[in-house]
Parts: sequence; structure tokens; C-alpha cells
Amino acid sequence: MTTPPPAAGALVTVVGIDAAGRPAHPGLAEALAGAGLVVGAARHLAAVPLPPGCATVALGPLTPALDRLRAAVAAGTPAIVLASGDPGFFGIVRRLRAAGLPLRVLPAVSSVAAVFARAGLPWDGAAVVTAHGRDLRPALNACRALPAVAVLTAPGAGATELGAGLVGWPRRLLVGEHLGTPDERVTWTTPEEAAGRAWADPHVLLSLTDPPARDPLPGPAAAALRTGEAGVPVFGAMRADNQPAAAPTGGWALPESAYAHRASMITKAEVRALVVARLRPRLGRLIWDVGAGSGSVGIECALLGAAVVAVERDPAAPVRANAARHRVDVRVVTGGAPAVLAGLPAPDAVFVGGGGTDVLAAVAARHPERVVVTLAALDRVAPAVHLLRAAGYAVEGSQLAAARLADLPGGSIRLAATNPVVVLTGERP
Repeated sequence: MTTPPPAAGALVTVVGIDAAGRPAHPGLAEALAGAGLVVGAARHLAAVPLPPGCATVALGPLTPALDRLRAAVAAGTPAIVLASGDPGFFGIVRRLRAAGLPLRVLPAVSSVAAVFARAGLPWDGAAVVTAHGRDLRPALNACRALPAVAVLTAPGAGATELGAGLVGWPRRLLVGEHLGTPDERVTWTTPEEAAGRAWADPHVLLSLTDPPARDPLPGPAAAALRTGEAGVPVFGAMRADNQPAAAPTGGWALPESAYAHRASMITKAEVRALVVARLRPRLGRLIWDVGAGSGSVGIECALLGAAVVAVERDPAAPVRANAARHRVDVRVVTGGAPAVLAGLPAPDAVFVGGGGTDVLAAVAARHPERVVVTLAALDRVAPAVHLLRAAGYAVEGSQLAAARLADLPGGSIRLAATNPVVVLTGERP
């Protein structure tokens, strides 16, 4: 159903103000001339020439401002809302629309566009997420998963906290503080350096993959941004399309031939399809692949946008090569579980493809939302179920026994059975 247009003069005009306080749209002067109400933060109200006698509302809690705006619309009084940058980009437009207000938007340059411009980098393949007024973890996991992410930050959820969470991931960070103002500062840094200092609000953070240089950088350049021959920043591959976290074009539950593996030691495609579905990978989630081996499960979770830590005790396992082959960023942690799990960031879901009950107990002790386990030996099923239930998980399970088509001499076809596997899924209520 299409909403009918509002009466003339009853629109709320939402105007973006750039970081330096300059209105970006020439239509503001005309809108202000007839405005009966102007709403905005105190700094924005001070940045524009308000008409004499015009009523104003300085934003604090939004509800009183929404009430005043509704009353203005009902009375046919033109109203203006001033906001930072592009107000339809993680901004106030969403809340105003949800309140049922009829809007016209005159945007300025967003802070994300501004910080990429300061860096001289394209951003059409980047993901943009926000940590403003919400849990930091989805934004952090997006930075762990994707090669180019812009984060809108907030006090307590900014470059310091994001840097601390990105230690161990090869990332170069760019922090833009007070963009467009005389106090503007744009700083290239590392996760470790970002975590160890305070940053001025407001600021925007870029997280970019930082592949290791072929040769160590000498002297002061060791801590600087790595550049190419022309001095242009060099980063890992950014997706060339406009779907930075879309489902992979090649699909998932890929055949075993899509991965290097040893002596068929790989989660079969039929089992992997169910396991990945149970792990629920998506942008903003962190998944552990414990006993990764070839890394097929973790890699397919990464292809679906999740951040992935692959734990594997054998340093010669092909997980790194497979991740590179599929062009995903999987953090590989080499060491024996359960000891190596202690220092890892908290996961949303865990796949346990190897190890005994001590590994499963260590995983359950971290309280992930979901735990998925594959078991070939039946005598291990009951102890695993009891352990998960004792840890507070509701457990369901099934046996998968696939039979694949195989050719016989003379053109006949038979079914060739794969080894049956029990898949257990533990979910916290």
C-alpha cells in the first residue's frame, strides 16, 4: 500500500551538516526561511542562521522532539531536523520514518565517505557497520571477517576497543578524529597501537587487511603504512562487486576436491552442509573450527560472512592454503586443544571436528550460543550428549549416512556408501 503524499508545507526537512558545521545543501536557506520549528543537536543549531522567532528543540532524548515534530506536521508548520553528515546513513532518518513523519532529506557527505577520501581509497567494496548504541561484537567480527570495513564508533565502542579485539588478525587501521574540523586528525595504526591509547570522539575507524610485506620494512618504515612503488597503500584484495558480505557465488557444501586434504580426512560435503547450517554463519558472528584439518567447515562459514578462528595442532595442515585458495580470511591458531583455546576471543558458535571430551568440555565452558560436534565412533556419542546437557545445552542429533552414485563397468551405476557420521547440535536455551 502506498502512503499518500502529505499536505503542502507539512514535510519535515532533514538536513545534513558536515563535520565542520557547514550545511551541504543550498536548499537549507530556503527551508529555514519558512521554518516554524528547527530540531538538532546544540552544535548544529549554533551552526546555521535561525530565522527570528523560530522555535527550536535541542536534541537529548528523542521522544520529546518526535512529539514536537508530529504536532508541527499536524498543524501544517514546516519543520527542519539538523543532523550530522548523511542523516539517512545509520542516522536519524530511520527513527523519523519509524515515527511516521513525512520527510525530505538534504544530505551532506557522510563521515565514512570522508574518511575513505582522506585515505585516498575506494570504498565501493567495503562493508559499513556501526557500534553506536549497540553490542560491539558484531562490528568487531565484521572487521575480523572482511578485508575492508568502516565502523561508526561510540564512546566505549571505538578504536581502543576494536583494536584490542583485532590483535592477532593482520589488519591496518585508519582512525579519523573530528573529521572536517580544525581538530581533524587522521592516523594510520595497528590493532596493538590502537588498543593502547585514547581517541577523541567522534571518530570513524577503517579496518583493512594488511598482508605481510615480502621484505621487512627498515627503520621508521617498519611501523608505517606499507606502500607500493608509487606510494599507494597496499592492502589485501577488496571485493570488486557491491556485495561485500553476500553469499558466495560458488555456493557452499563444496565437493572434497575443492580442498587440499590428507587421506580423505575432511568433513564430507553432505555432512558439511548440515554442520554449516547448524552453525548459522553470517556477518557479525565469530565461529571456531576446532580440529580444523583442511579447514573446510571454517572456510565455508567465512564464505558466508562469519569471522573464523581455525584451531589445528598440525602446523603442516592445509587449512591456510585452502583459505587462500578460496580467498577468505581465516585466522589459524596452531596448538593443541584444549590448552590453546584459553586465549581465544569468545565465539558465537563452535564446530568440534576433532579431540576428546576434554576439548568439548573446554568449548562448553566458554558458553557459545551453539556447539556442533561430528562423531564417527558410537561409543563417544553418549558421553558427548551428557557433557553438553550438563553444561546447560539442549542437544539434538542425527546420523548421516550418504551413498553416492558410482559407475560400474558396462554403463551400470551403483551406490557407494560413505562412512556414517553422527552430528550433535547443542544450543543454549
